[in-house]
Amino acid sequence: MKKFVELFTDGACSGNPGPGGWGAILRYAGKEKELCGGDSQTTNNRMELLAVINGLKALKEPCVVKITTDSKYVSDAVTLGWAKSWQQNGWKKADKKPALNSDLWQELLDLLDMHDVQFNWVKGHAGHPENERCDALAVNFYKNF
Repeated sequence: MKKFVELFTDGACSGNPGPGGWGAILRYAGKEKELCGGDSQTTNNRMELLAVINGLKALKEPCVVKITTDSKYVSDAVTLGWAKSWQQNGWKKADKKPALNSDLWQELLDLLDMHDVQFNWVKGHAGHPENERCDALAVNFYKNF
């Protein structure tokens, strides 16, 4: 039986592009682990993707994972099948324009294949405790480069 893990994520960017950070909280069996990182020149969407990617990469075995994010970009692209469609079409969107961040989408899709994942979207900056904490981790990271 696979372990059940909760993953909370958020990305932040000052300017878009500009310095950015990501934050993630992993929760398993009542214990939590906080992760964060960032880049000096990035976009908010890249940080949102990296929060999920790095959270999943921290897992040591395949798990059942509930991912809570405030990113419609990430949650919709996965749950509505857009990311897989972009991949199947050579990283082109339906309008034939290139899908942005294909390097990270490929990495995320590979990680999603390893786990049983459910996405839970929450409104950002609306008082969700873990989302607020992930935002603080992300902002603190890029402000302290």
